Amino acid sequence: MRLIDLTCTLDPANREKLPPHLASAAGIIAPTIDYFHPAKPEGQHQFCLSLGCSHQDLPDGEGWGAERLGDLSSHCGTHVDAPLHSGSRSGGKPARTITDIALEELYRPGIVLDVRPWARLGEEITIAMLDEALKATGCVINPGDAVLIRTGQERYTLDDPEFFNQPGMSRASTLHLTGQGATILGTDAVGWDLPFGVMGGRFRETGDKSLLWDGHKAIVQQEAFIVQQMTNLAALPLSGFMVGFFPIKLARCSAAPARVVAFVR
Repeated sequence: MRLIDLTCTLDPANREKLPPHLASAAGIIAPTIDYFHPAKPEGQHQFCLSLGCSHQDLPDGEGWGAERLGDLSSHCGTHVDAPLHSGSRSGGKPARTITDIALEELYRPGIVLDVRPWARLGEEITIAMLDEALKATGCVINPGDAVLIRTGQERYTLDDPEFFNQPGMSRASTLHLTGQGATILGTDAVGWDLPFGVMGGRFRETGDKSLLWDGHKAIVQQEAFIVQQMTNLAALPLSGFMVGFFPIKLARCSAAPARVVAFVR
């Protein structure tokens, strides 16, 4: 059994790489972190303050290591979206939160749909693309499967403007997967939908409000969990593996950062 980490690293240094117009969204890339090293005054002071001793009393001259996180979005890094993220109702029922989801629902057989031959930056991932990619797996989507979309965004880092111009899923393409039984929908892109600028431009041109965030809004019709900012999909076979998507238990939240790991025999 091989364990393959599909989770991006939350490095506060990446916040500085965001373009100015996205600076307000830094909390979805990484938290701020205050570091308290055991050999430095910060870690020593915390130790002494908690245990009522002085720096001269430190057993080995050191305190303890600790960190303090700030500006951490529930949608930070590799994260699981609960249905509540898409709206207050999902599948005709009140939308579930992260802490409403059972662990059994988050450990599922996985399929990789590699749409790189057809997907283009800033353009829709179509049903036809998904069907061709599924054909390449030699599988069908079974109820409860996790379908992971490999868009090719692994080519880019936060230093590249293309990172934020991902190919995106639409309402139709999302429902095409959930209609076949997929309950977890993953992507290696920063977002499931088209880039906000593309969606906003289409809305302004047409006045069609159904084009706004339509990939996520598809979950209002049929429940599923969306997982974004995955990494390392290239290390996976197209099928025949299990994936665990284990978010932090944040009470009543619409999402939570997760450690996502594939189990490959």
